[in-house]
Amino acid sequence: MNKFITFEGVDGAGKSTHLAWFADMLRQRGVEVVLTREPGGTKLGEQLREMLLSQSMSITTEAMLMFAARIEHVEQVIKPALLAGKWVISDRFSDASFAYQGSGRGMDWDKLTQLESWVALVPHLTLFFDLPVEVARQRLANNISLDRFEKEQSEFFERVRSGYQRRVAENPQRFAVIDAAQTLEAVQQQLASILESMQ
Repeated sequence: MNKFITFEGVDGAGKSTHLAWFADMLRQRGVEVVLTREPGGTKLGEQLREMLLSQSMSITTEAMLMFAARIEHVEQVIKPALLAGKWVISDRFSDASFAYQGSGRGMDWDKLTQLESWVALVPHLTLFFDLPVEVARQRLANNISLDRFEKEQSEFFERVRSGYQRRVAENPQRFAVIDAAQTLEAVQQQLASILESMQ
């Protein structure tokens, strides 16, 4: 049975590391997995990603470009993979827009909800890697090539984290909250338990 799983969290929460491990665990069980990311995932999406991560723009433009890349992503990558019986694991999806453009930048959530309705796809499961902002900032401190989101101040990421927490509260049946401050082994143990419950 195919699944669409998304990984969410503030920058520095360790999503990418755990996403790769989770995908490997699935493959060891004989599951065909498509790994992808947002913004990005398609040729156009990657071009939009480059713009979004490097160029300053209005909040509305930022949100609309994110959703333009997302719709392309859904149509070109996610839906075809699901129809082929594969599992799709994406590094971020619509929840990120509510957290970053909504709570982080202050865009009206009703407008984001309208944009989300165009996507017409909801993940089966979203793993939210929750981490205190000061810990996330420490983890990013040694990264010399930060994008314009990663360069934001701690207050921005506090708002982003609150946005994610609001999404969890609104959609508790879809989310699994991971304490990303735990050791790598502890997080993987929690992910393994989630995986066991899904198959």
